[in-house]
Amino acid sequence: MALRITRSIVPNFFTLANLFCGFSAIVLFSRSDYTNGALLILLAAVFDMLDGVMARLTKSASELGVELDSLCDAVSFGVAPSFLLYQVHYHSFQNYGILIAAFPAMAGVYRLARFNAQLTTLEDKLYFRGMPIPSGALVIVSFVVSVVLPDKLPADWRNLCVNFVTIATTLAMVSTIRYDNVPRPSKRSIREHPVLFGAFVLALVLGIVTRGDAVFYLMMLYMAFGALRQTVTWIRERNDLDDELEEDEDDDDEEDDDVNTVASQT
Repeated sequence: MALRITRSIVPNFFTLANLFCGFSAIVLFSRSDYTNGALLILLAAVFDMLDGVMARLTKSASELGVELDSLCDAVSFGVAPSFLLYQVHYHSFQNYGILIAAFPAMAGVYRLARFNAQLTTLEDKLYFRGMPIPSGALVIVSFVVSVVLPDKLPADWRNLCVNFVTIATTLAMVSTIRYDNVPRPSKRSIREHPVLFGAFVLALVLGIVTRGDAVFYLMMLYMAFGALRQTVTWIRERNDLDDELEEDEDDDDEEDDDVNTVASQT
């Protein structure tokens, strides 16, 4: 049987390169080569972004590509960061450590499954419900490499801080909080979302200038901003609902007054 080569092989190549980087990162983490492993996770994120770009350029976006992308993301941005957490910190907590370290992986895989189940179009979304799994991976990996390994945390606070980042990232991924999508480098995207694109470029520059030290703090800002914006939106919607209920009650009272007036006149 002849091998059929289609245009989809181009984006699928980048998707599988993402998986290879994730697998290689796990191998390096097992050898305690954390810096190079973290760089491979970052490279996996680049491939994850490029596969979508190539799919649009070659007009080969498909449901197969979506499923393949999710499977590769589960390894590179789910299993690899969780293994890093276990290797660096949670290995000393035995079985409990295995469970807690696995939280981001389990949350990320659930997040991917929910996204695929709710997928209605192959077009890019302006935002995601729940923090995307690559963002969750960047939070954890940057935290471990730039904060935990250099021992920037006081010994008494180390376990508490690691638990907080792990659980906060887990909850952010399984939540329904809206998180902005990475803007595409196109004239239309820049014109329609200049502030978002400018913030992304600024964050990218800061990450490069600080040699990655600022990545964790930028990702935490991204995670906190999404939660804060969702809270403000919820409060506004709640107030609008209360105002509508009050208006309805006022209308009902006015109708009752009109009825009573007519009745007294008759």
